[in-house]
Amino acid sequence: MSMYGRDPWGGPLEICHDSATDDDRSRNLDIDRGALSRTLDETQQSWLLAGPGDQGHKKKKYVDIGCLVVSRKLFVWTIGVLVAAAVFAGVVAGIAKAIPRHRHPPPPPDDYTVALHKALMFFNAQRSGKLPKHNNVPWRGNSCMKDGLSDPAVRRSLVGGYYDAGDAVKFNFPAAFSMTLLSWSVIEYSAKYEAVGELGHVHEIIKWGADYFLKTFNSTADSIDRIVAQVGSGATSPGSTQPNDHYCWMRPEDIDYPRPVVECHACSDLAAEMAAALAASSIVFKDNKAYSQKLVHGATTIFQFARDRRGRYSASGSDAAKFYNSTSYWDEFVWSSSWMYLATGNTSYLSLATNPKLAKHAGAFWGGPDYGVFSWDNKLTGAQVLLSRLRLFLSPGYPYEEMLKTFHNQTSIIMCSYLPIFKSFNRTKGGLIQLNHGKPQLLQYVVNAAFLASVFSDYLEAADTPGWYCGPHFYSVEVLRSFARTQIEYILGKNPLKMSYVVGFGKRYPKHVHHRGASIPKNGVHYGCKGGWKWRDTKKPNPNIIVGAMVAGPDRHDGFKDVRKNYNYTEATLAGNAGLVAALIALSGAGHGVDKNTMFSAVPPMFPSPPPPPAPWKP
Repeated sequence: MSMYGRDPWGGPLEICHDSATDDDRSRNLDIDRGALSRTLDETQQSWLLAGPGDQGHKKKKYVDIGCLVVSRKLFVWTIGVLVAAAVFAGVVAGIAKAIPRHRHPPPPPDDYTVALHKALMFFNAQRSGKLPKHNNVPWRGNSCMKDGLSDPAVRRSLVGGYYDAGDAVKFNFPAAFSMTLLSWSVIEYSAKYEAVGELGHVHEIIKWGADYFLKTFNSTADSIDRIVAQVGSGATSPGSTQPNDHYCWMRPEDIDYPRPVVECHACSDLAAEMAAALAASSIVFKDNKAYSQKLVHGATTIFQFARDRRGRYSASGSDAAKFYNSTSYWDEFVWSSSWMYLATGNTSYLSLATNPKLAKHAGAFWGGPDYGVFSWDNKLTGAQVLLSRLRLFLSPGYPYEEMLKTFHNQTSIIMCSYLPIFKSFNRTKGGLIQLNHGKPQLLQYVVNAAFLASVFSDYLEAADTPGWYCGPHFYSVEVLRSFARTQIEYILGKNPLKMSYVVGFGKRYPKHVHHRGASIPKNGVHYGCKGGWKWRDTKKPNPNIIVGAMVAGPDRHDGFKDVRKNYNYTEATLAGNAGLVAALIALSGAGHGVDKNTMFSAVPPMFPSPPPPPAPWKP
């Protein structure tokens, strides 16, 4: 007998009459208790909850992905959607790449960078000896391949180096200063040189000069008794017709007259400057350890020669006295010993550089009309800036601090003297500072001052110092940079004549540069000593453009005569262009900043000694 009712869960309810005895039920319940003690999984629970109509349906399948159990169908759909989205994204990216884009070109280089490229090319035009294939000055070729060998008193190769200016004389004194200054600029601004693609080029320029200097003395020895001061001759006595590098007007490639070698046995100024050039170059090439050490050894040898054999290289009344007369060697001692310390880390050089007696002889404690003028003759100002750097960044302390502080204070005074408000130097109506007090050929001094102002402002900024004091007045570093910019911009064309004094820069620049190689055409004709005079005297522009040459510059009235025979206006020099390059790289680019650490790569960590105790108190 059965009865059917309605199950409140939705299924049929069946009530059956069971004929089993109570004992049977009891046994069955015992067994059921054991079964009920087990935990049922989800599938078993679904069987218990399923109605009769559900037993015939297909069971759902699941995917266990570790921390989650999901429907297999949902899992497959999710994977499919993700794959489809990835394919779609790939197609869109491919189409986007295929569509031509209008990319914005990089901003054009600033005027300083454009001028820098050109100014460096001047050194290519001044190379002597066997030229590299990539010299990139088409009107130049190999020249003076017998230098040194043709002099019976020397009989060794002095091929190479640089011609000083518009002639073919190789003056080591200004050439060494040029290499020192270029090296300084590379040590401070190598990242800028690299950014404009000129780091390799300027390295080649410096190495060309350093390699030649190593030829001019026995650089492998520990002690020497002579060095070469110059190759070639420029002295011309009144009425003399003796062929030499000033009397003749010839392309260097065509020179066939004798080129004497001048040696010196007591020339502290020249030797100290050459030591500075080699020491600074060794820092530039610090990654080439063998070559850098070779330069350091040469610098050490020739510096000791400078200290042991005192004298001015231009004291004898030779060519040097007429063209590059040195007024003293004390400033070279301060300058060179500073570079020797930076190249070696030997504190004996720093002790010498900060010796008060040496500084006094160099003129550090008195003014004078040329105080603060940095040039191939006067290195004191450059040495003061360099030693101020040491104090700002390393602060070596006792026993150097007193003199370093003095040099730092004097550097601040010099920077003040460059500002128009203090009237330490006159200016032309166009704003050009007259550092040589109205004498000709002033641009070489202007570019050096612009470099020092720029690099010192970068030192202050790197030391988190916003400016400096001129008496009670505080001036920001931007004031110094503004001075440097206005001077360089004058040279590049912002002047009353609207004329650039750098050949090849701008629309208007000198066309009659006082330069033998640039003024004589390379046409296969050999013009002899006097045969080239017609090219010297012609009023036609030079047939060859000596790109990047900074000429001597205007006069004190902002006037300029573009006349080839007047070298006070139109001659370019190594030293002048070295200062120009240094100033341009310091001002170029959008940012500022020097490399604080490379300069000190050879300097060991400093642990300043404590000052001596005070004298015992006496009642």
